[in-house]
Amino acid sequence: MTTPVYQSNLPYLNLLFRGKVRDIYDLGDELLLVATDRLSAFDVVFPTPIPGKGEILTQVSLFWFEKLKHVIRNHLSPRPLSDVFKTSDDLEVYGKRSMLVRKTKPLAIESITRGYLAGSGWSDYQKSGKVCGIDLPAGLKESQILPTPIFTPSTKAPQGEHDENISFAQACDIVGKDVAEKVRDVSIQLYSEGRAYAESRGLILADTKFEFDF
Repeated sequence: MTTPVYQSNLPYLNLLFRGKVRDIYDLGDELLLVATDRLSAFDVVFPTPIPGKGEILTQVSLFWFEKLKHVIRNHLSPRPLSDVFKTSDDLEVYGKRSMLVRKTKPLAIESITRGYLAGSGWSDYQKSGKVCGIDLPAGLKESQILPTPIFTPSTKAPQGEHDENISFAQACDIVGKDVAEKVRDVSIQLYSEGRAYAESRGLILADTKFEFDF
C-alpha cells in the first residue's frame, strides 16, 4: 500500500499555504499544487489520511484537462515537474500528485453546471420550483435528470466561508454580462462533453464546478 502523504515537505520551495487538501508552493510566475492525502468534509480536515487519494485527484484532473483542452485553454504549465523537484526521491513521492500551473486571477464566481436535480439544487427546487432563478418543470424528483443542463453560478466565498447560489443576473452584476455569458456557454459545453464521455462508459456525471480567469 502507498505510504500516505498528510502534508508535503519541500523546504527548498516557497510554501504559500496549505489548504484543506492541497499544499500550494509559489514559484514566481507559476504555482506547484501538491494534492495530499488529507480528507476534509464541510471545511473540517480529518486527522487520518487516505493513501493514494492525492494521486487519484491529480490524475483525474490531468485526464480531463487533456481531454477538454480543445474547448478552452487551461492553466497547466508545459514545464516538466523534473524542473521543480531537486531530487529523484521527491519526484517519486510527489510527482503523480502534483501539477505545475500558471498563475491566474480567477473570476469572483464559481461556475456550476447541473445535469441532475440534486444537492442544493434539489433544496431550492422544493422551495420554489426553481434552481438559481431558473424555472424547472413541476413534479421533478430528487436526482432526476434535467431536460437540459443548466448553469447555476455561486459566489466565491473567502476561505473558511461558504459559497452561495446566485442567479445568472447576479453573476452578470459581478463579472459583467459578456464575461458571464462566455463562462456560461463554456461551462455547459465542458459539462456536456464530459457527461457524454461518462455515459459512454456507463457512468453518471451529475454536475461540474469550474473556475475561470477570462
